[in-house]
Amino acid sequence: MKISRLHLIFALFISVFPVFAQETSASLRSYRTGRDLENSGRLSEADTYYNDAIRICQDEVSRNIATRDTYTVITWALQRQRKYADVITWGERGLRLFADEYRIVETMGEAYFYLDDHDQSLKFMQRYTNMEPQGERSSVAYFFIGEIYRLRRQFYHADIAYTIAVWQEGRIALWWYRLGSVREANGDFIQAIDAYEWALRLNPNYRDASDGLARSRRQAG
Repeated sequence: MKISRLHLIFALFISVFPVFAQETSASLRSYRTGRDLENSGRLSEADTYYNDAIRICQDEVSRNIATRDTYTVITWALQRQRKYADVITWGERGLRLFADEYRIVETMGEAYFYLDDHDQSLKFMQRYTNMEPQGERSSVAYFFIGEIYRLRRQFYHADIAYTIAVWQEGRIALWWYRLGSVREANGDFIQAIDAYEWALRLNPNYRDASDGLARSRRQAG
């Protein structure tokens, strides 16, 4: 019994260790520092930390000690630097080794979107939502799916995707505005009013949302 308990404790330690490793890895620390600096408007300093994260990851690859976190962090850092083609290159390398790494899948979906390759973006975003329907980035993935369908003027599909996005994360005015816009385009003016009103609750100065609300109220009679 004592031996089995020791084995159980060891197994539990091994199972959670990758999370601890990710939390303390040098590349992830540099990436997060860069992200925090970027969010505070210190873009030049942020770029230095992103470059450091990329350098560490590339060094791990060259020494054959790369993990799924290595490829995840490098794609994140490159994405922040808007080097979308490089995101795809490193993402493909990562997925050849770790096909189930959903974090890379989502990042590549965003990169393809910004490269205007909407077919590939949709493919990767749908792949991500199938893998992680309630994942940390699933609301973002559904928003991008909505964006693609909106740009294709497939407003019904866009409505579904945006609706899921705001259901999962309802604090972003832009998302509610987009939902209102596709509902308005579909002629669903009552539901468009509801979405525009939500956008204005979050951002009372949102001119596009107030204009859309006024149009939809006129159309709804």
